[in-house]
Amino acid sequence: MRYSLCFSILVGALSASAQTIPNNVLTPEVDAFIEGILSTVGSPGGVSVAVVRLDPSGGWNVETKGYGIARLSDNASVTADTLFSIGSNSKLFTVSGTGLLVSNESLTPKLSWETKLASVIPGWKLADPFASDKSSIIDLMGHRTGLPRHDFMYRTDDTFVSLIPRLRFLKPSTEFRETFQYNNIMYAMLSYLPQVVSTKTPLARYVKKNIFDPLGMNSTTYSFDVANAGGKLSYGVSRENISFAGGLPGTGTPRQLPFWYEKGGEDGNFMSGPGGVISSANDMATWLKTLLLWGKHPETNQTVIPSTVLRRAASGITVEDDGISGLPIAQSVLSPAVYGGGQGIGTYRGHVVIEHPGDVIGAHSQLSRLPFDNVGVAVLTNDDDTGAIFNEIIKFRLIDGALGLEPYNWTDIMLEQLGQTSSVATPGNASDPTIPGGFAALEGTYNNPGYGNWSLCLFDPSHQPSNACKELVANASTILPGGINSTIPTLLSPSSSIWFNYLKLEHVDGNVFSITGLFSYPTLNDTKQPFWTRVSSAPGPQAEFFSLNGTIGFGLSGGIWGAGLGVPDPQGDTPQDRSEVWMEKIA
Repeated sequence: MRYSLCFSILVGALSASAQTIPNNVLTPEVDAFIEGILSTVGSPGGVSVAVVRLDPSGGWNVETKGYGIARLSDNASVTADTLFSIGSNSKLFTVSGTGLLVSNESLTPKLSWETKLASVIPGWKLADPFASDKSSIIDLMGHRTGLPRHDFMYRTDDTFVSLIPRLRFLKPSTEFRETFQYNNIMYAMLSYLPQVVSTKTPLARYVKKNIFDPLGMNSTTYSFDVANAGGKLSYGVSRENISFAGGLPGTGTPRQLPFWYEKGGEDGNFMSGPGGVISSANDMATWLKTLLLWGKHPETNQTVIPSTVLRRAASGITVEDDGISGLPIAQSVLSPAVYGGGQGIGTYRGHVVIEHPGDVIGAHSQLSRLPFDNVGVAVLTNDDDTGAIFNEIIKFRLIDGALGLEPYNWTDIMLEQLGQTSSVATPGNASDPTIPGGFAALEGTYNNPGYGNWSLCLFDPSHQPSNACKELVANASTILPGGINSTIPTLLSPSSSIWFNYLKLEHVDGNVFSITGLFSYPTLNDTKQPFWTRVSSAPGPQAEFFSLNGTIGFGLSGGIWGAGLGVPDPQGDTPQDRSEVWMEKIA
C-alpha cells in the first residue's frame, strides 16, 4: 500500500512516539501470529521479515526471520537469507541511482531533476506532443505524464531500443500532469539514463557499484543467474484452480512458478528499473537502516546516497490513493496519500510512514519506514495468490509492535478481499457476431503499432482452423488444461508478454468478447498433467470487434490500459476513439 501527505507539513506536524517501545518485536506471540496467517489463507509458500529500530543512543535493534516454504521443488524453508524478487520496491533504487547522476557535477550531459527526457534519450517521443517535449525526470518519477500503465505492450524479448520507438503510439488517458497514473514503462525509461549519459553503464551495474557494494548488500542483485546460483532463491507458489467460495483457507493444487523474468544477467534488462531487484530480509534490513539515516552507511556514517536525493523521493509530487484508506473502518488510522519517487508518504495511527509495495508474478514485498520513530519494516513473500494481502496484515502487525501499540485488527479487514472478483458474464443465448463471415472472419493477425502483433486462433467445433492455427488448436487442451471452454467460441493468441503467454478472448454476445490472460506452466513431477493453467489478468476488460471500410479491427476497453483511479473512459465518434487500445487486422 502507499501513503502520503505533503512531507514538509508532516515534518512540523508530528512528533515521535510516546509509547513504551518493546525490546523485541518478533516475539513468540508474533511468530505464532505470522504462522497463523499463513495457515489461515492456506499458503503453500512463505514469508521473510525484517524489523529495524534505531535507539536514542545510536544503536540498532535488528530482527529478521523467515517462515514457511521457499520452494516446493525441495521443500526448502524460508530464512532471513532467502532471496525474493522485491518488484516495485526496485523503483527507489532506480530513483536513488538517478539522484546519484543528478548529484554528479562532472556528468556529461549534466542532469537535474527537471531535465527533459527528450534531451537525453534518443528517440524519446509520446503521442501527446506537449508531454513529449516537457516530460522531465520528476514527471516520470511521479507518474504524471498522462500515460496509463499499458503493461501489456512490452514483451519478454524487448530492449530499450525496441521499446522506445513504440511509446509514441500508446494512447494517453489524461492530459500531461493532470493526475497520478502508475506507470512501469516510465521507470524503465529512467533506468536507461545511466546508459545514455557519460557513464555508459547499465543501471544494474551502476546501482551495484554505487549502492549495493558500498552498503555490503552482497546478496542483493538484479541477476536471476546470480541469485539462483547460490541456492537461496525462492520460487513463487500458486494454487491451480484456487477458490475461496467455501471460505478460508480456500482450495486448489499448490504449484511452483518459474521465476518471473530471467533475462539480462548482471547487466540487467529493461525491467530492472521498474521491478528487477532480488534481495533478502537481511539485506533489506541494511537498506532500511540506510533510508532511516537518509543515505548514510549504518556502520561508518559515510554518505552513500545524498540525503537530498532521498528527501526528493519522499516529497509528494502527485496525489494517489490505493483504496485501503477508503475502507470506512480504516479511515480513522490511515491518512490520504501522495507519491514522490518510488515512495509514498502518509500517516498510520498518527505516525508518518514512507513506503512502497512491490508485486511481480510469484513475489510480493512491502517496505515501510517511520522516519520520526526510527522504525523500518520489510515483508517479503513468494505466495503469488494471497501474498499481497497478508503482507499488509503482517506489516501492520510489525509496525504496531515496533511502536508499542495495541495491535489493530487488520486481519479481518484485509481477508475480506479474498475471493472478491468479478468477470464479464456469458449469456446463455448469446447472439453471433455481426461481422461479415461471423466467428471465422475474426481469426487472423492484428496489429497495434505500440503493442505489436496478436495472432488470434478460433476455437469452435464448427470451425476448421487455418494452417497457422492447427497446432495450437490441437494442443490447447494439453498446454492449457481447463483454459478453454469448448462450448463457447473462443479466440486465443500466443504471446511473449511478461504478464501472460496466452491471451484469451471468450465470446460474450454479438461482437463482444471478454479478455483473460493465461499462463501455461510446466508441473513438477506430475506425469499425468505436464502443464497447468494460471489465470493472470484482472477481471473486467473486453474486446469489441468492428468491420470498418472492409477492415476488421477490435477495441480493447474496461481498464486494460491501466489508467489511474477516476480517469474517465475514452470518448469519441469512432471505435478507435472509444477504445483504450485499437487492434487492426493485417492478415
